[in-house]
Amino acid sequence: MSPPEILPDTADGHARAAAILRQGGLVALPTETVYGLAADATGDAAVAGIYAAKGRPGHNPLIVHVPDLAAAETLAGFPDPARALAEAFWPGPLTLVLPLKPGHGLSPRVTAGLPTVALRVPAHAAMQAVLRAAGRPLAAPSANPSGKITATTPAHVLAGLGPRIAAVLDAGPCAVGVESTILAPAPSGTRLLRDGGLSREVIEPITGPLIADTTPGAKLEAPGQMTSHYAPHAPLYLGGQPQPGEIIIGYGAVQGDLTLSPKGDLAEAARNLFSCLHTADALAAARNAPAIRVAEIPETGLGRALNDRLRRAAAPRD
Repeated sequence: MSPPEILPDTADGHARAAAILRQGGLVALPTETVYGLAADATGDAAVAGIYAAKGRPGHNPLIVHVPDLAAAETLAGFPDPARALAEAFWPGPLTLVLPLKPGHGLSPRVTAGLPTVALRVPAHAAMQAVLRAAGRPLAAPSANPSGKITATTPAHVLAGLGPRIAAVLDAGPCAVGVESTILAPAPSGTRLLRDGGLSREVIEPITGPLIADTTPGAKLEAPGQMTSHYAPHAPLYLGGQPQPGEIIIGYGAVQGDLTLSPKGDLAEAARNLFSCLHTADALAAARNAPAIRVAEIPETGLGRALNDRLRRAAAPRD
């Protein structure tokens, strides 16, 4: 297989990405959160290609990206709580799980057989340009092998997926660094399905107290709910006493081989999280280290999303 095309963040690059997507190909695209592996959400074969390239289980639904609220309204119903959230936070790092409308036109593979669809309006200018040039909704989970460390740079995408995809649009590192927050709004209350780049403290003035439902039982409702996810090859531990030979990822006053944020800034830590995990995993392999250990992070604001990713990365592997 040929290596993927590297496309520039220019009008020509956006047009080339859109052309590949319209032809059913896979393109890694930047968003403000992480790089997404995009495909035409209306094409069965294109969406099947996402699952194959990532090795993603078929029961794990995908997020569909659209350019604006008007486009989202053609695919799903918007109860009043959902509309308020969309008007407040779109474009941005928020995904809403909503009931599908009849005649939506999406591939059934996108929703993994559910009567709902996860929708997002991304804020990244390059992703917006490609969405508008492609003229169709794009399914785009994170651009990395399923269950492994998320990609926040083109280099991460190439290392993880390489020739399994057609192209990568290179717009540099992502600004937020963790995936979108996922909510399921309803008149009876808003459920939080995944902590992410939009904190609870920002959301709850609109919704009231969120109902946390981030690890469901038998059936997944949204991406990022699998118990083991975001995992490096080396075992990963959170907090506790460092052991000899471990690769240490520090935070704030806790120093290490790497640091999420020397200032203890949660936004900086979010931007650095997955890059630090990629680097720590490479160091662990080079040094034959027994494990990676991450300093404790406060369970507040973006810290909840960071701790969610790290707990899943540390969970027992399937």
